[in-house]
Amino acid sequence: MQFTMDMTVAQVLRANPKTADVFRSYGMHCLSCPGATGETIGQAAMVHGYDADKLLSDLNSVNE
Repeated sequence: MQFTMDMTVAQVLRANPKTADVFRSYGMHCLSCPGATGETIGQAAMVHGYDADKLLSDLNSVNE
């Protein structure tokens, strides 16, 4: 499964719990916060000031 920008943080975590390490490496520690259920990967990157393409690439690398 390839992750996409429009998937929520919660969807990615459910699909592959190992992605939690990637999110944490970006300083995103509140993975069970309400925002995680509705915030997409693209939105999370923007809010936290990270490159969305890099975050998505790192998340997808966990699935390989």
